[in-house]
Amino acid sequence: MAEHAAHAQAHAPINYIRVYQMLLALLMVSVLGPLIGIKIVTLITAFGIAVVKAYLVAKNFMHVNVQPRFVVYLLCTVLVFMVLFFAGTAPDVMEHHGDNWVKPEVVQASSVHHE
Repeated sequence: MAEHAAHAQAHAPINYIRVYQMLLALLMVSVLGPLIGIKIVTLITAFGIAVVKAYLVAKNFMHVNVQPRFVVYLLCTVLVFMVLFFAGTAPDVMEHHGDNWVKPEVVQASSVHHE
C-alpha cells in the first residue's frame, strides 16, 4: 500500500498552467533585472533565474524526475562536458586578437569608431 502511494505521488498530475505562470513571472524578473542598472543584480537575475527556469522545464515538461537514474547521470555528464568545452574555448573566442589571428568584425568596428 505504501509503495502504491509513493508511486502515485511520483506521478501526481502537474498543473502545467501554474508552471507556465511561474516561468512567465521569472521571465519578467529576468527582463526587469538589467533595467535596474546594478551589475550584480543583472548577473543574479540572468544566471540565477535561468538555472531555476531550466530546472522547472526539466522537471515538469521533460519529466526528468521520473526517469531512470542513469538518465539523470547522463544529463549531468553532458552538462559537465558542455562546461568543460566552454572553459576550454572561451579564452580564445572571447579575445579580440591572438598570436596569428584577429577578429575581422572587431577590427572593422574599431576603425569605424576612430574615423
